[in-house]
Amino acid sequence: MDRIRKALDLARQDRAKLEATGSQIFEPKAAERRPELIEYTRTAVYVPRPETLESNRILNPSQSDPAAAAFRMLRTQVLQRMDEKSWQSLAVLSPNADDGKTTTAINLAISLAHDRRHTVLLVDCDLKQPRIAVSLGIAPAFGLDDVICGKARVEQCLVHPDGFDRLVILPARAALSNSSEALSGPLGRELVSELRERYPERIILYDLPPIMGADDALAFLPLVECGLMVVAEGSTRREDLLRCMELVSRTPIVGTVLNRSTTVTSAYG
Repeated sequence: MDRIRKALDLARQDRAKLEATGSQIFEPKAAERRPELIEYTRTAVYVPRPETLESNRILNPSQSDPAAAAFRMLRTQVLQRMDEKSWQSLAVLSPNADDGKTTTAINLAISLAHDRRHTVLLVDCDLKQPRIAVSLGIAPAFGLDDVICGKARVEQCLVHPDGFDRLVILPARAALSNSSEALSGPLGRELVSELRERYPERIILYDLPPIMGADDALAFLPLVECGLMVVAEGSTRREDLLRCMELVSRTPIVGTVLNRSTTVTSAYG
């Protein structure tokens, strides 16, 4: 923990020096800068209940506790690796259920959006067991499942959680029995293309079903530029992780997140 805090202190000092000299890490060109504040006129806005966020371990990125600091460090490392390749889309993956994948996806999206140079779209593509809406306390009228089934348009499903600037959620309302075919089929591909063209400057995070439980993630991964693997200490078996890394070998993996570590709140490698 002391080493992590020292590293964070050094990172803050380096950032302060850069800002003092007028420089910034990953400073975008003037025409590419994202607005610091966005007024949502067509996107539904809801106010999250603090007790819902707390019970589902959704963090406030401004907090100074170790968990929030860990996600800020994760954000920086993910951005560095995505920036090297000019990637804008990231799939959040895990070998099994209960590895902490969805919680990680939400907290990473919040942390990314907290950086004023980025806007973020978080998409719930876990159509086996969608959890993002429940974790944030959203009761959507339409969701990704409706879009893929041709029952709704993307703009009808988007939700902005008040207090989390520059973050928009595309939740899933219900599970689909044919989720793998739906995600990798024509409507799923059209959805990805639409999101890429409609929001060319946004970072798009896709929360996908566990790899070992279904073929949804493997079917969808060719549509995404890179992935982040989430595992849980004391839960994820080594052989499951190795098998997953083999299965997703064609997708660049920017790193692995270790949840429930006994030594630090979160680890990344």
